[in-house]
Amino acid sequence: MEVKNNLAELRVKRGLGVAELARRIGVSRQTIYAIETGEYIPNTLVSLKLAGALDAPVEKIFELDTPAKPVEELVEATLLGEASLFQRGQPLRLCQVEKRVVAVAAEFGGWELPQADAVLVEVERARGHSPLGKVRPLSEKWKSGARILLAGCDPSVSFLGQAAVGQGCELVACYANSTQALELLREGVVHIAGSHLLDRSSGRAALAPLTRVFPRGSVAVFSYALWEEGMLVAPANPKRIRGVQDLARRGVRFTNREPGAGCRTLLDNCLKKAGLTGGKVNGYEKITAGHLAAARQVRDGAVDCCISTRGVARAMSLDFIPLAEKPYHLLVRRAHLELEPVKVLLAAMERASFRREVEAATGYDMRCAGERLL
Repeated sequence: MEVKNNLAELRVKRGLGVAELARRIGVSRQTIYAIETGEYIPNTLVSLKLAGALDAPVEKIFELDTPAKPVEELVEATLLGEASLFQRGQPLRLCQVEKRVVAVAAEFGGWELPQADAVLVEVERARGHSPLGKVRPLSEKWKSGARILLAGCDPSVSFLGQAAVGQGCELVACYANSTQALELLREGVVHIAGSHLLDRSSGRAALAPLTRVFPRGSVAVFSYALWEEGMLVAPANPKRIRGVQDLARRGVRFTNREPGAGCRTLLDNCLKKAGLTGGKVNGYEKITAGHLAAARQVRDGAVDCCISTRGVARAMSLDFIPLAEKPYHLLVRRAHLELEPVKVLLAAMERASFRREVEAATGYDMRCAGERLL
């Protein structure tokens, strides 16, 4: 707080010049000038003399200049992300999805703090599978209309975001496994959902498992990548793991993915073919959400194996034992296909430069990226 003074205004109102006022209270003209400009705050004696000379109370000459407290804008938002992160002060990314404001828990993955558009004030109540909360925006950048919210599990989404950012599309990604992503799209809280629940196949009929939860004709399906899924193990494979049957060996530690994840579905199918149950696997009930998080468990020596993609193995410098080829699809509500940022994002997938970059970094087959299947 600063001291605001009305000395000049009151002096003029009383018809007093600076020299006359200075003479009356026994100070120099420079002192009067310094008081009026706020460079000098007088002591009690001088203040009382000024009050007498101007025939005004001291509090009318001097007052505390208390800045007005800004009104804090609170916005109701649908919260997406790990429930344990929903605490007061949690940094969030914001995106407008039709009439909803959606807040995504900012991901902590590197050495730097994540980007944030808002902080969480309180969690209110649940709506569908996603809770509601009050958030305090840090700026209005999120209202630009250029943002698209994608729910999925593929780490290469960072390449897609970079390919589109210069073209008028800002991609905000929310981690969700394949089943969760489809549910979020069905709830209408994301623009795009990524899924790798299907086997390598073609034709509209083969897409039915992805689209049956949506009203007929309400979603479009695009090809993104064909990738290899398999077992990630430490360099040189010290536990000599060759297939899923080795997960039942004594001393082999495993971390699984959460129910609904495509990698967990693949594991369950492979275990069934091998005549094994999850109870035979040391770590079947140990859950690590996300490809990169699971791979870090292997890299750091906490476990000996997880199921992920060859691209993640390459990024983490781990050995890879292939199990299957899987297509990764992107689903978009047809009502959102006319949004300019969505058009930009879909066009970015078809660019040869983008495909080459992702193929070089991950080993994915990107030849069909952007091809509309439904």
